[in-house]
Amino acid sequence: MMSSGTQAKLPVIDFSDPNLKPGSPEWDLAKHQVRQAMEEYSCFEALFDQVVELRNEVMVALEEAFDLPLETKRLYVSDKHFYGYFESTTGLLESLMVDEAQVADSIEQGLTTTLWPQGNISFSKTLVSFTEVSSRLEKIIRRMILEIFGVDKYADELDDNTNYMLKLMKYNAPPYGKPTSGVFAHCDKNMVTLLYQNEVDGLQIQNKDGEWMNIKPSPDSFIVMVGESFNALLNGGVSPTYHHVLMKGNNARYGLGLFSGTVTGYHVKAPDELVNDNNPILFKPFDYEEYLGFYFAQVPLGRAGSTLQAYCGV
Repeated sequence: MMSSGTQAKLPVIDFSDPNLKPGSPEWDLAKHQVRQAMEEYSCFEALFDQVVELRNEVMVALEEAFDLPLETKRLYVSDKHFYGYFESTTGLLESLMVDEAQVADSIEQGLTTTLWPQGNISFSKTLVSFTEVSSRLEKIIRRMILEIFGVDKYADELDDNTNYMLKLMKYNAPPYGKPTSGVFAHCDKNMVTLLYQNEVDGLQIQNKDGEWMNIKPSPDSFIVMVGESFNALLNGGVSPTYHHVLMKGNNARYGLGLFSGTVTGYHVKAPDELVNDNNPILFKPFDYEEYLGFYFAQVPLGRAGSTLQAYCGV
């Protein structure tokens, strides 16, 4: 059983200022805060007032989807790893994962029409709007981090080759309220993760000392985490956020996660500027989707902790 954890307050960075443009004082201040947060916690809390306007609709949409009959949710399938409907063996976690979420039809014609053949315009509109808002923030954060490492000239190329995955999540309350792990400890495989949720505790981040910290969710913000792909792109410059979910109490935890990965056929590779004799390359170039396939094959073998190092480490 994981530790119940200590309460921690992540750095809170505000990205709502309309003057937040590359080169502006507002940008440089936020970038400095991002640098400090990444060095200390490898994650932070991001305020973005555009998402607050969607909050009620988002929470209604999540409850609406997971309240559907199990046989309906199971109709949402995919031939790609990790997409479609998923239910954990413990019964604690349910999720619906949308591939290419930046394309409105992936939500409207894929997810919505599967769950509601007669259509559900408000559901689609809410998720499409959420994806637009959160991907806008993700691009800002990613560009700032690339700028910190002096490789922001690759930001546009990366934007052009980004695939966004949208994950709807529900963690049910554990039996008798007894603390129960909702998902095992892991680092995400993608580049950047933005997590938005209701105000039910559960998310824990591991700090540098190996202690689990309880992260208190806020209705006004995202939790921003980095994954293994971004660590590889920056040649070890950022540490992937090690986290898990520990459910307790009597309330369900609803959340939406936006995951930025790369499109099939694009190879994640550390820029030459970040590789030298003192910092030799850590990972061979890799295709994100192929890496997911490798990881998916390891999980049934009891190797769920398998990482990018095992796949393409130098």
